[in-house]
Amino acid sequence: MEAAWQDVGMPDHERFSFTIGTRLPGKHGRTGVIGTPHGDIATPAFVPVGTKATVKAVLPETMAEIGAQALLANAYHLYLQPGSDIVDEAGGLGRFMNWPGPTVTDSGGFQVMSLGVGFKKVLAMEAVGMQSDEVIAKGKERLAVVDDDGVTFRSHLDGSKHRFTPEVSMGIQHRLGADIMFAFDELTTLFNTRGYQEKSLQRTHEWAQRCIDEHERLTAARSHRPYQALFAVIQGAQYEDLRRKACRDLDAMRGSGGTGFDGYGIGGALEKAKLGTIVGWCSDELPPEKPRHLLGISEPEDFFVAIENGADTFDCVNPSRVARNAAIYLRQGRFNINTARFRRDFTPIDESCDCYTCAHYTRAYIHHLFKAKEMLAATLCTIHNERFTIRLVDDIRAGIDGGYYDEFKAEFLAGWQGRVRL
Repeated sequence: MEAAWQDVGMPDHERFSFTIGTRLPGKHGRTGVIGTPHGDIATPAFVPVGTKATVKAVLPETMAEIGAQALLANAYHLYLQPGSDIVDEAGGLGRFMNWPGPTVTDSGGFQVMSLGVGFKKVLAMEAVGMQSDEVIAKGKERLAVVDDDGVTFRSHLDGSKHRFTPEVSMGIQHRLGADIMFAFDELTTLFNTRGYQEKSLQRTHEWAQRCIDEHERLTAARSHRPYQALFAVIQGAQYEDLRRKACRDLDAMRGSGGTGFDGYGIGGALEKAKLGTIVGWCSDELPPEKPRHLLGISEPEDFFVAIENGADTFDCVNPSRVARNAAIYLRQGRFNINTARFRRDFTPIDESCDCYTCAHYTRAYIHHLFKAKEMLAATLCTIHNERFTIRLVDDIRAGIDGGYYDEFKAEFLAGWQGRVRL
């Protein structure tokens, strides 16, 4: 493999590195290995989301058994409960949740922005024709207000008032102790006007500078802890010039001590149809020797587009979230197991799946668990969905390394129908 970049000024156990493996001919896609103090991540890789230091309904040990290489937790939620100081006192996120592998935290930017516009989970994956900088979800109250210095918000738990700035976000994430963390950014929606997107991009740029400066200070002050990599976040919505400018500006940015970003996150609301195009713009501009993380993507058809255009890692809550609502993934598509059709179906969810659920339980039993409102339903379905997602990305990685990616993609997508009725 081709050694691309690493921080050589630190002891071996504290290095963050990225090594490039096989490249997709004529495309930005590639395999590689991200090295962290808590282990390696073979890329491309899907990173399951454990928002509150847990993948809902599933043991961390089980996540390791199904092939998860890293887990992502949310700085906003852990700041509110139990508090980043408690996680720090426990020895960091990994020790707190009994997860020995690499960990990732996001900055909290998505959550405080969603508090501001009232969309609980999803902003938009398609343009709807309306543009407004005062957008608010129907029937919702604005719980966050952005200014040039940071964000003031009220907790969704108890209504208490809080404030995040770049420095506050860095402090929280350093105390959480994840191997990879993200700079604090302002996330916009597809509803926002071009003028606001420009203003927001400048604000995010200024916050990124403050983040990297604070990151340098905290890294020096917390030298007793393993090194934490800092990724910048690229915004710019669906505007090519803004995306490219953000990439160039963040690549050139250095902290007061001369430190650059360790990698880059591609964020922001975007149309599904433009996913590959936007990731490609960013990959054109970003240095190839540093990893690229795509925030919030998990649908199977999106993996191929994202990876081809240069995404090395990505995360999303979707596999576990839909599992709790009885939605199950197969190679053909996604179906709901709580319908009457499955009451007497004594076959596994998927006979070709190697997960614990498919080896031990039937569709009829899982259907019963949902109808009986038993918690085990969420556990068994989450195990399957997370394994399906991890395995698919593992197969894509093997296809790139083995030289048969195009054949694998064609075969998979020929059978994939999105949402299906069995």
